[in-house]
Amino acid sequence: MHLEIQSDVFVIIGLTAILCFAIIALSKKIDQADPLAKPGILISAILWLVTTLDSQVKSNVGGKISKRLSPYIITISIYIFISNILGLFGFASPTANYSVTLMLTIITWTMTQIAQLKAGGFGAYMHSFIEPIPVFLPMNIFGKFSSLLSMSLRLFGNILCGSIIMSLLYSFTGWLSTMIVSLIIPVTSAFNFLALVITPVLHAYFDLFAGFIQTLIFITLTMVFIGNELPDDMKLND
Repeated sequence: MHLEIQSDVFVIIGLTAILCFAIIALSKKIDQADPLAKPGILISAILWLVTTLDSQVKSNVGGKISKRLSPYIITISIYIFISNILGLFGFASPTANYSVTLMLTIITWTMTQIAQLKAGGFGAYMHSFIEPIPVFLPMNIFGKFSSLLSMSLRLFGNILCGSIIMSLLYSFTGWLSTMIVSLIIPVTSAFNFLALVITPVLHAYFDLFAGFIQTLIFITLTMVFIGNELPDDMKLND
């Protein structure tokens, strides 16, 4: 039996390794920075990102839980956004691979179930499957796992559709560029000069704008799902 490794695997591994090294290097740089000196542009951007996301987490789950949840939200925000915009650099987006989006959603789903278990206990968690009456058991089971499909497919579908549209556009502009040049000089292929004019605007939408929106949607749903399972007394700020 012949096993073939998808090319996306190398991009996923490479991106993960680069982000790990970058985070370690940046954390050391921040630790070594003078707290009394004016921070540079890079450190200021990092601090702004961390404080902004942390405040969003606190508003959804409270200060106590945010200490545990904020690092996860910040990490997946960076990973998902960079994965979404890799098409700008000619690489396949890891989030256009369903195994990546499914795994990210499984982590979020697992954290949601843990939050529900800690909030109400094992008995209340199991009882939720037969609420309001036992006949709702099949629907409650489906509802419990429906977020796995909705979150993973939403992120995967949007990024994949953008990648497919851009690939088709590059193929069309390449064919049209060749046709235009062949009207002047007989050639079988020509430089895709039309792509330089048409694709930048669409890259800005499908990669940057859509990539940012899908990142925002994913982390917002993560915070909302976990926050909805927590009682009010656990959402209090310190």
